[in-house]
Amino acid sequence: MADSTAWQGQTAIVTGGAAGLGLALAAHLYELGVHVAVFDRSTEALDRVAGRFGNGCSIYHTDVASEESVKRSVAAVLECTGQIDILVNCAGVAGKTNVRSHEIEVADFDVVMNVNARGSMLMARAVLPSMLERNYGRILHVASIAGKEGNAGMLAYSMSKAAVIAMAKVQGKEYAETGITVNAIAPAVIRTEMVAALPDAQVKYMTDKIPMRRCGLPEEFAALCAFIVSREASFTTGFTFDLTGGRATY
Repeated sequence: MADSTAWQGQTAIVTGGAAGLGLALAAHLYELGVHVAVFDRSTEALDRVAGRFGNGCSIYHTDVASEESVKRSVAAVLECTGQIDILVNCAGVAGKTNVRSHEIEVADFDVVMNVNARGSMLMARAVLPSMLERNYGRILHVASIAGKEGNAGMLAYSMSKAAVIAMAKVQGKEYAETGITVNAIAPAVIRTEMVAALPDAQVKYMTDKIPMRRCGLPEEFAALCAFIVSREASFTTGFTFDLTGGRATY
């Protein structure tokens, strides 16, 4: 990868950027010299981020499932920096897991779909006009191996991540001639707070499928994401990158 001067002057929005994978990526981009706009709905987590980073980071209390909240925060970023070069949709929830399809609570299903799928769509919809004006942009939707293969006991999560993969394929084609790339990344189990909160049986079910027999690390996630949204990654769009320790077979 090119030296950090290639990142100077860029602005990145990272949703769900105050914790977990989003925080790992926000920190990585910040260290590269990118101005990072952290979107999150947790005020407490945002306060911690504000104390951790300096002037190269701004924070925005945002509910990605709310069209008005997304519009307001994206407009604030544009007013602050004048441009949005990168969007990474990390915000996501697992919902209730280890639950078979006939036992699913519809309200829980709706929450997962609204945050994971609708939220990613709303964010991309909000930033694309400004990217089109400049004929440049990098959008990365964080999906999951569950969106490719389906995890038993995680219907809502698996469906939402399959939708995110489909969205990257559609948007990659739609904007292929504009200087904007749209891709997805499909991690297996990464060691985060969200994974720690899952039932042990659910984590074992997922980890047992990984040939490397371990969870991925947030640092590994951040490094691959940074390449995908770099200027150098200019000839790949509509693609889903693997981060599964050998689990993915297509």
